[in-house]
Amino acid sequence: MMALHKIFRAVIMGPPGSGKGTVSARITKSFVLKHLSSGDILRCNVNAQTELGLLLKSCIDQGQLVPDDVMSRLILSDLRGMGQSSWLLDGFPRTVSQAETLDDAYSVDTVINLNVPFQTIKQRLTSRWTHLPSGRVYNIDFNPPKVPGLDDVTGEPLVQRDDDTPETVTRRLKSYETLTEPVLEYYRSKGVLETFSGTETNKIWPHVEEFLNRKLPSVHRGAA
Repeated sequence: MMALHKIFRAVIMGPPGSGKGTVSARITKSFVLKHLSSGDILRCNVNAQTELGLLLKSCIDQGQLVPDDVMSRLILSDLRGMGQSSWLLDGFPRTVSQAETLDDAYSVDTVINLNVPFQTIKQRLTSRWTHLPSGRVYNIDFNPPKVPGLDDVTGEPLVQRDDDTPETVTRRLKSYETLTEPVLEYYRSKGVLETFSGTETNKIWPHVEEFLNRKLPSVHRGAA
């Protein structure tokens, strides 16, 4: 039976370490939205060594941002592949030009912005240690490994990714702010920006959930 319903398209924004991944996972579990993460799409293309993937890899290796048009092409091609689905876009758009490209193709209903203090994020990220082969991430504060410095499953050493050193974290947060402030402003002026502030994901989530419950037709709600 075909349920007639309005397609719902949302973007989630928040600095690295703001809990965006966790909130996205909860949204897609509680509501029938497909989660599309720009990071996953980038990794997928880099690993598959597509033509764009090789270009992306050279940008990433040199610490450069992926050019707007390349990023937009990648994301829009994935969105087109999803047809008439409702989705949650994570990690894109990052610039006003990307936001405009997205707007030309789709109308965005809501932009969820997670506003977490930089101090909280710095503490969170610099406590992160990773088991590189599996991608398992530990946090010294709230999800420590059983044996300090070693992966629970394999016993192999954990490393702190370059991304998670205090210097890099500070640099990433500053560049995030510079880049995305105009994007938030862009969506604010369109009246679709919804900001949720706090220091703990578990305290922010109920507000996001309540907002989406009001916003979304009941047909989109998954099993609670």
